[in-house]
Amino acid sequence: MNVVGLAGKPGCGKSAAARELAKEAGVVWVDLDRIAWETYRPRTPTYWQLLARFGRGIVGADGAIDRARLGRIVFSDSRALEDLNAIVHPAVSQWLRDRIAVERRRGTRLLLVEGALLPTSPHVDRSLFDAILWLEAGPAVRAARLQETGRTEQVDRTVPLPGRGEAMRVDASGTHEETVEAIRRAVLSLRDS
Repeated sequence: MNVVGLAGKPGCGKSAAARELAKEAGVVWVDLDRIAWETYRPRTPTYWQLLARFGRGIVGADGAIDRARLGRIVFSDSRALEDLNAIVHPAVSQWLRDRIAVERRRGTRLLLVEGALLPTSPHVDRSLFDAILWLEAGPAVRAARLQETGRTEQVDRTVPLPGRGEAMRVDASGTHEETVEAIRRAVLSLRDS
């Protein structure tokens, strides 16, 4: 089984391409943003760590962490964002270790793991991956895609660029089908090496 990370700025096509590829037999896709949210549902260890660091002001009326409130804090303060990542990413990495074991037992051929910060966060266990692909698309392409999906607030979200050797670059500036095919070629190159 190959474990391949898909990373890139918002609107580069990670989710759309992964969703399409996951329709193929033997391919499974996980979105680490959604997994991160699960790691800090109420009364989990990560939930308590976040409350200790950011205070009860991040908790909504339902007792769950309000991601919008937390986002306003961390996206305006780089130290707060680093603290958030230091708390959540290790929990996500542990979840991923467990999921990889499950998918190996199931005979999965390719596990696609979507996460914008895979190649750059110091808290991500990159040894879990056979490769991390960095999808690249220009600002106009990304803005148009985010407009189509109603996520225009993410156009200016800062995502650190990977350094040399941290990720395999994939051109995602073409059509959806071209991006899917570029990812497919990158994955096939892993099997050939």
